[in-house]
Amino acid sequence: MQEVLELARSGEAQARLVRCKAGQWRVSHGPHERLPALRTPDWTVLVNGVDRHLDAVHALLHSFRFIPDARIDDLMISVAGDGGGVGPHLDSYDVFLLQAHGKRRWRIAPPGNWHAVAGAPLKLIADFNPTQEWVLEPGDMLYLPPGWAHEGTAVGPCMTFSIGARAPSRHEFLAALLADLADSPGGPNPRFRDTRRKITTATKLPNAKLPDDLISQLQQWAEHWRPSPSATREFIGRWLTEPAADAWFEGPTKPLSQAGFERKARAQGIRLDRATRMAWHARRLFINGESVTGEALALPALRLLADQRALGIIDLEGIERSGGTWQLLGQWHQLGWLRLAD
Repeated sequence: MQEVLELARSGEAQARLVRCKAGQWRVSHGPHERLPALRTPDWTVLVNGVDRHLDAVHALLHSFRFIPDARIDDLMISVAGDGGGVGPHLDSYDVFLLQAHGKRRWRIAPPGNWHAVAGAPLKLIADFNPTQEWVLEPGDMLYLPPGWAHEGTAVGPCMTFSIGARAPSRHEFLAALLADLADSPGGPNPRFRDTRRKITTATKLPNAKLPDDLISQLQQWAEHWRPSPSATREFIGRWLTEPAADAWFEGPTKPLSQAGFERKARAQGIRLDRATRMAWHARRLFINGESVTGEALALPALRLLADQRALGIIDLEGIERSGGTWQLLGQWHQLGWLRLAD
C-alpha cells in the first residue's frame, strides 16, 4: 500500500485525490505531496496504470491474460480511508474489482436511463437505485460489464485493484480511423471544380443557396468512399497497440552498440517493457502504435515475444544475424520498448 501512496506523491503516475463532505465532492490531481492519514475518513486516492510502475502489480495483471492483450487497459489502485469512495458511476469498459486490503461495500444496478449529476467534478449518476449489494474482503472480486452502475464505499481503510478491459464503441473506432486516414497521404484526392456551371451575372444568382452540383459531388464522395481492407486492418493493429496516454519510455542510461546489445541479449534474454503493447495478426506485427514491415513480419520469434512478453536465451538462438531482426530489437532497446532480462 505504501508503494502505491508513494506513486501518488511522486507524480510518476496519474493520481486523483477524491473527498466528499456534506455531499460536496472535491477532486485534486497529483502529484500529492501530502495525503490524508489512513485513519482519516471520507477520502480516496486513485492511481492509474500502476502495472506500468511496479513489477508485482504487472505480474498480477498477467493473471488476466485469459482476455486478449488488445483489450486489457491497465490496473488502477484505489486506497481509501473509512467511508471513502468516488460515488455512484458507470464505466464504458469491462472491469474486475479485486479487493486487496480491508473491506469495501459495493452496490450495483443494471444498465438503465441514468442521468448525470450536474456540476459534479466526477461523472456521477443521479437517483442511483442499487439492486444488489456485497461487502468484499481481501481476495474477493466483483466483475461488472460496461454500463453497470456501481458505488464502492470503504469499510475501514482499504485498497482495491481495478482491472479494466477496453470495449471500444463504434463511434470511438470510426472517429480514430477517419482521423488517421485523413492524415495519411496516398490514393487519389479529387477536388471539386465548377466545370458545368453556367456563367451569368451575379445579380441573377441566389448567392446564399448551396449549389446542387457541389452538394451532389460531396455526397457522392461520402457515400462511395471506403478504406481498403488492408488499410483498415493495419490501422486496427496500430490503434489497439497505442501506449497509454501517460506512458513513457526510457532507453538505457548507457547505450549499447548493436553488437554489444546482441551479445548481452544472447547471454541474458530480453523482455518487453511494462508499458509496451505488442500484438500480431496473420502476417502483420504491431508494437506501440507502429506497424512492423519487412522480413520480420513472418518471424515466429517476434510473435513469441508478443505472446510471452519475453524471449529466453534458447528462443533467441533461432534468430539469424541476417534479415534485420536483431537491428529491429536493438532499436526497440534503444527506445526503451524492450529491456535486457534480469
